[in-house]
Amino acid sequence: MTTTITFEKQTKALIDDLKSVCANYGLGNDGNEFKIITQVFLYKFLNDKFVHEVKRLDKKIAKAENWETVLKKYNKNDYEMLMMQLSESTAHLKPYQFISSLFERQNEANFANVFDNALLDIAKENSDIFSVVTDGGEKIVLFENISKYVTDKRDEFCKAIINKLIGFSFEHIFHQKFDFYATIFEYLIKDYNTNSGGKYAEYFTPHAVAKIMASCLVTGSVKDVTCYDPSAGSGTLLMNLAHAIGEDKCTIYSQDISQKSSNLLRLNLILNDLVHSIPNIVKGNTILDPHHKEANGKLKKFDFIVSNPPFKLDFSDYVADLDTKENHDRFFAGFPNVPAKDKDKMAIYPLFIQHIMHSLSTKGKAAVVVPTGFITAQSGIEKRIREKMVENKMLRGVISMPSNIFATTGTNVSILFLDSANKKGDIVLMDASKLGTTVKEGKNQKTLLSTEEENRIINTFNRHEAIDDFSVVVSYEQIAEKNYSLSAGQYFEVKIEHVAITPREFRKKVDNYKSNLDNLFSETKRLEKEIQKQLGGLNL
Repeated sequence: MTTTITFEKQTKALIDDLKSVCANYGLGNDGNEFKIITQVFLYKFLNDKFVHEVKRLDKKIAKAENWETVLKKYNKNDYEMLMMQLSESTAHLKPYQFISSLFERQNEANFANVFDNALLDIAKENSDIFSVVTDGGEKIVLFENISKYVTDKRDEFCKAIINKLIGFSFEHIFHQKFDFYATIFEYLIKDYNTNSGGKYAEYFTPHAVAKIMASCLVTGSVKDVTCYDPSAGSGTLLMNLAHAIGEDKCTIYSQDISQKSSNLLRLNLILNDLVHSIPNIVKGNTILDPHHKEANGKLKKFDFIVSNPPFKLDFSDYVADLDTKENHDRFFAGFPNVPAKDKDKMAIYPLFIQHIMHSLSTKGKAAVVVPTGFITAQSGIEKRIREKMVENKMLRGVISMPSNIFATTGTNVSILFLDSANKKGDIVLMDASKLGTTVKEGKNQKTLLSTEEENRIINTFNRHEAIDDFSVVVSYEQIAEKNYSLSAGQYFEVKIEHVAITPREFRKKVDNYKSNLDNLFSETKRLEKEIQKQLGGLNL
């Protein structure tokens, strides 16, 4: 435990040091600081992962006092043979691209160009595995020329960066698991966790929500499955899902309109040993141009889908383009009307829900974050979607979460669970809104769930338990009778406490109530007379 804490402190200290360098060169809180920090951190990680792997493959390198010297003596053929033995998750580097090599060259003229070119060459040579693709087929490679973001003293800036990277090695943390990297990733992006003015889904879904979604979806051993998020953000939901399944037992697919979030997701995949899925990460508009398709052109079906889609977004520019024959089945419930004002408040999440329903395999399962208003809407697209879930018998349950579980939105949220194989019904509706502790986060209130509360939600849901005023288990028929409401509160049994009483005791209680009422009426008339008397004395 102490070792893990030490590595965590060292890693966070490196992130802080990189931010300090950016601040010293005028990039503190600059929009480009994010690009520099994440790319430099990734370069450090890939460099040390490469060193770790080659030491594992060649004992001479592992035992050498100076591993770089031994490795640089390899002839071309031997070096290529070594590269072929590397795991898929390890980027191929050449000696001049090592951090140690750049450290030795830092006093050369135009060092910024030396530094940038090393990163660009790494990106180019590893583009097949490590590139995110756009819907149009363009590749977004690992790195760009970082020094371009500095207006002055570019060489000094790159020197400062390389001197921070040489201090310690990530070699000792590659045996760490998901929880460690989740903590590091959250720390790395915490200052950049904004959603571009509300246009895109949040980059980081709260840990409690992600854990609950994954734990309720994956209830047994599975293998060789596909996992998908059509609005992936930084991939928090996908990482939790992959960890619950086993990183080596699943393949990740995603799409997101934001290049920033696609780059974050790539970083998350690299940290969590899911490099094999990077080619499936697509930057693009899922609703307008869904990318992942079968050879016959039909949309690909997935075994597990998780999503925290944007709730509202102005998509008026292309809503008319969605009304096509090809989209008839996908958007069965229709499209929202375009308001004359406040177009940025158009509800886009119902389109994502319909897309997810359409993208589930015959045994597929999904968990989607929705505004709680969705589960009780009495008409419109929302109700038509719920009706379809019941008609197709693919609803597994709903968990209504505490308010402010997301600190950045005041919208109450619920988690909607779908299961294409849940034909018998047995649907769990849960009201977890009263759980959690409220804390202050910046200017916002945030509700935190304890581990015990998280486990209570997960265990109750997975056991299909009915608990008074907390959860209820219902059938598809019962939901239809309740106008397709998915609110647990509407199904809770109203309990009336019955007290045994004799006729004599009953009459006595009624007489007492009558006497009390007579006294109250008399007192009211007395007060009215007193008030009238006082008003008359004022000569109004």
